[in-house]
Amino acid sequence: MTTPVQRKTTLPFPPLPQKADAPLKPTKSRKPAMTTGDLARMVLTGLGWAIVLFFVGSYLITESWTWGYRGKWTNINNYLPRKELVFSEEQLYRYDGSNPNLPIYVAIDGDVYDVTTGAGWYSVGGSYHHFAGKDAARAYVTGCFKEHITHDLRGLTTDQLKGVEHWKKFYQNHRSYFRVGRVLHPPIDDSTPIPEPCESAVGQKPKGKDN
Repeated sequence: MTTPVQRKTTLPFPPLPQKADAPLKPTKSRKPAMTTGDLARMVLTGLGWAIVLFFVGSYLITESWTWGYRGKWTNINNYLPRKELVFSEEQLYRYDGSNPNLPIYVAIDGDVYDVTTGAGWYSVGGSYHHFAGKDAARAYVTGCFKEHITHDLRGLTTDQLKGVEHWKKFYQNHRSYFRVGRVLHPPIDDSTPIPEPCESAVGQKPKGKDN
């Protein structure tokens, strides 16, 4: 028995060449979207640099860190939380600069200020010691530093009352003095005579001299 011979069949036309796979095109990488946190960091960084440039520029131009400003807003004591103190006239008198262990306080129209940094002016022997430990609002504008050491403003002229307001603002906006509380005065009896003008008046307290 013979084995049948397998014949190789040929196609009448050559086989088509197989198409090679097209190379993949590289895809562009997408930048991640900016988040709220990224934006906040950018803003804070920019703000930080702006603050640095502000103070450096101030020092280079004015030789101060605050563009030459010296007042209430550069006084650190105005930012420290503290309980408002309330004094009687007798209690306030203890802070007249005679005790080196106590601060020095002055009052004007009821408001009490710590002027310890001006001890050279307000302590014993200082030019303005007569204001220490008292509310001498009247003397600020009359120049009667003996007779008018009082808070009684009755009878003052309009200009003199404006002068009292000037001195109130002087202490409010001072670069180192700061408000600590109030002094309570007993009511002034209507029958009490208005303080008389004095012959020893030396003029108003020189404006801003103790700053």
